[in-house]
Amino acid sequence: MTTAGDIMHRGAQWIPAHETLDRAAQLMRELNVGALPISDANERLCGILTDRDIVVGCVAVGHDPAKVTAGEMAQGTPRWIDADADVSDVLREMQDHQIRRLPVIENKRLVGMISEADLAHHLTEDQIAVWAESVYAKSATR
Repeated sequence: MTTAGDIMHRGAQWIPAHETLDRAAQLMRELNVGALPISDANERLCGILTDRDIVVGCVAVGHDPAKVTAGEMAQGTPRWIDADADVSDVLREMQDHQIRRLPVIENKRLVGMISEADLAHHLTEDQIAVWAESVYAKSATR
């Protein structure tokens, strides 16, 4: 059985909810990632911040990324998966919620992230096609 822990990339880092978006952008650049999980004061997942969120939700509407926090950008119910979950559960979670990145949690701690690139490296072409059709076709109609 292939698990979330098998396909994730390790080394994911939180951005605390109180940090500003300019700091989040700097951290994304340093880590060469396009998304960061947002943590509350107890290091619990409270959202995910993407580079697109910073551009569209802050800069494009005239807000100052040095004054807006990651926590202010957190929307909806954060999704995650346990490191021991089967890859079919990973795909279902991402498809059902139309998400492209999924934090992986083990013993209540962030241990990694699963992105589109991780799926492409570990899944069959048929699995990727079904996933992409589900995630992209639904999001195009929103």
